[in-house]
Amino acid sequence: MAKSTVSLADKFDLKMTRQLLSGSQAIVRLTLMQRAKDVAKGLNTAGYVTGYRGSPIAGLEGAFQRQEPLLTANHIKFQTGLNEDLAATAIWGSQTVGLRPEDAKYDGVFSIWYGKGPGVDRTGDVFRHGNHAGSNKNGGVIALLGDDHMAESSTTAHQSEFAMVDFMMPMFNPAGVQEMLDYGLHAIAMSRFAGVWVGLKCVKDNIESTATVDSSLDRVNPVIPTDFEMPPGGLNIRLGDNMAMLGKEARLHDYKRDAVLAYVRANKLDKIICSGGPNPKIGIITTGKSYLDVRQAMEELGIDELAANELGLRLYKIAVPYPMDVEGLKTFAKGLDLIVVVEEKRSMIEVQVKEELFNAKDQFPCRVIGKKDESEKHWLFAAKGVLDPTDVAIKLGERMITHCHGGRVDGLKARISALKGVKGNAPLPPEAAARLPYFCPGCPHNSSTKVPEGSRAFAGIGCHFMASWMDRRTEGFTQMGGEGANWIGEAPFVKTKHVFQNLGDGTYTHSGSLAIRAALAAKVNITYKILYNDAVAMTGGQSLDGGLTPQMIVRQVLAEGVKRVTVVTDEPSKYESGAFPSGVQIYHRRDLDAVQRELRDIEGVTVLVYDQTCAAEKRRRRKRGLFPDPDKRVFINSAVCEGCGDCSKKSN
Repeated sequence: MAKSTVSLADKFDLKMTRQLLSGSQAIVRLTLMQRAKDVAKGLNTAGYVTGYRGSPIAGLEGAFQRQEPLLTANHIKFQTGLNEDLAATAIWGSQTVGLRPEDAKYDGVFSIWYGKGPGVDRTGDVFRHGNHAGSNKNGGVIALLGDDHMAESSTTAHQSEFAMVDFMMPMFNPAGVQEMLDYGLHAIAMSRFAGVWVGLKCVKDNIESTATVDSSLDRVNPVIPTDFEMPPGGLNIRLGDNMAMLGKEARLHDYKRDAVLAYVRANKLDKIICSGGPNPKIGIITTGKSYLDVRQAMEELGIDELAANELGLRLYKIAVPYPMDVEGLKTFAKGLDLIVVVEEKRSMIEVQVKEELFNAKDQFPCRVIGKKDESEKHWLFAAKGVLDPTDVAIKLGERMITHCHGGRVDGLKARISALKGVKGNAPLPPEAAARLPYFCPGCPHNSSTKVPEGSRAFAGIGCHFMASWMDRRTEGFTQMGGEGANWIGEAPFVKTKHVFQNLGDGTYTHSGSLAIRAALAAKVNITYKILYNDAVAMTGGQSLDGGLTPQMIVRQVLAEGVKRVTVVTDEPSKYESGAFPSGVQIYHRRDLDAVQRELRDIEGVTVLVYDQTCAAEKRRRRKRGLFPDPDKRVFINSAVCEGCGDCSKKSN
């Protein structure tokens, strides 16, 4: 008997249904599965994936790029977006395929947008317009919402649910990789049926985790609702609709929301996990990652499904937290004394629960708590940070003791006491655990972010942001693409005449070039240091969109009207004579201080292009034979090292 072989390619072989997948790989497989399911139904569809990288979805691009031949063979196109809102506009365009049958290669295009929380904010205008216009009946749109709840790789903590509410885009909140796959297929089907764009929340606990999943094609078979009457003309995108603004709004309010809720009911997406037995007392409502926290909390309390029923504990897991299915909620709430809503960040589910049950107090007299406790004065599950399962266990357990029944209640008291002991342990002092991120050895920012004595600089989005907590007289920052625009508002009212503004090459391409144009229009004195490190290093070393080069940057900013442009590099010799326009001088990085002193004395907007390849990218490329290996290296001799840290100071 021949020995079976195992390959990494099995992850995307649709005949191999039991697979170990990361969240990003699950999205790749999702597109292949959707195409296969469409073909089986006689639909000739294509797939389109575009967006902009950033934690926690930075790995998505690599997952798609590595499977390009397979995706192409299955009519799925992956394309990085120049920025988030332009990528979403391309998604909008993909939904018009098929509206002119004589011009279409496919019956429709199912499309996936991706972006982290700041990108969701930035793309709001497109989301609103696209959702009003609608999706294609043979296409469909998913928006992957990369929410960084702890601001671990962002300048703010993000929660995209309320953005979806504002745009009236329904959203799924998966708990784990399996549900990312399952809910993704449902999201496309919902989008097609209801004519809406659909959000899929992607916190790191899902998109960056790995799990064994069932990815068989018949696992998810969307059910089309039979209790919803489609209006004349349907709900999907249509031609000749440009001036029908109020008509699109009416469809969204009068029909699309109801269509979404009909889909949720028909497919039984919201589930009662534990019934609470014959005499339920407490109901817990939760969703997504918070559901996993609740299950861990129940485990810490020693509560399985049998114990939950004996205690009178009912558990409700919501797949689509917005808009919430009222019928399912009322079925869940029947007979309960207390409902506890467990959700991270601001309360979206809790508000909907209270709103829906308020006018039915005679049928549902239960108390509803979530963010605040029964007194409404103290936090129960705070709106900041993330939930801690042990804390969830303590707070749920305390309410079970008060409201529940049976012999298990006494056992809960001992467990809660033990958990409080764990929570009461003194934490490590901050200085014992704090370790600020720093530039890599050989990083160009070690040199590029320095400023002359007497000058100051503004930080920007990118690896070089770390200069803001170093001794580099670098402070303040803006949203991505706004670098330097803050100086426009400050300059007229302060004595400082000039500042430097750090601007990464990736951000310059994304949107930063417009900030330079704004500075020119405002006639402020500023030097943009465009830090060209040949990679979007902060999010995984992706190549720059459009193949941007220092020469292209120089010509662009000169065409905008910048007063003076200078190039500083670690290898001046790599540029031949005439590589840059006349008047643009090239200096070695050792001359950086003198060059900056000269630029700060020039009135108006000046640009310094600092050209040095990212050190991490150099190492990656050397391993692949794509970058020359140096003939001289610096190393630390462990036999004589005293651990003084002076090497780090010298390298910076």
